[in-house]
Amino acid sequence: MSQLYLISPPAIGGDFPDLLAAALDGGAVSAFQLRLKDVDEAAVCRAVEVLLPVTQARDVAFILNDRVDLAVRLGCDGVHLGQEDLPQGGVARARAMAGGLSLGVTCHDSRHLAMEAAELGADYVAFGAFFPTATKAARTRAPIEIVEWWSSVMEVPCVAIGGIVPANCGALVSAGADFLAVVGAVWAHEAGPGAGVAAMLRAMA
Repeated sequence: MSQLYLISPPAIGGDFPDLLAAALDGGAVSAFQLRLKDVDEAAVCRAVEVLLPVTQARDVAFILNDRVDLAVRLGCDGVHLGQEDLPQGGVARARAMAGGLSLGVTCHDSRHLAMEAAELGADYVAFGAFFPTATKAARTRAPIEIVEWWSSVMEVPCVAIGGIVPANCGALVSAGADFLAVVGAVWAHEAGPGAGVAAMLRAMA
């Protein structure tokens, strides 16, 4: 059964702790990833300090995007790295830096990158984008078959990402995706983030 992996919107405001709480109270979310691009380190640290207690109170894993060092220092549960964000030394070095934290690695549509990441200690790999998305400029379009292949040959979990909404998530659930990562389906929901989470979970079930 696929689980829900929530990613922050590209920019967050002062009301975001309340929005996050509402989203997490909308149903079972397994992980929350804070993904803030083009902000300074101090801003990331402030966001983590405010948002981490929200997820901890609800037993939701807090994943920080890009920064292994900050994830360790700030007490996050894990870190997610894109291929361009890996430290010198690649996944093996990131694994050593992360220690006991969960380590996720973006692998786009590449079986090779995913196999390599798993062999070097990634706790999960992420494939995508599967559908058109306005959240970020997707470099690749991943076929759903890559999830079917991965789930049939590997025990390391995979995350599907990219334009996933209630109307299109069924194929990824059927393919065996361990986690579905969503952004707009929750934060842009007309009835609020709690309703967005509830709608995703209904569709996934």
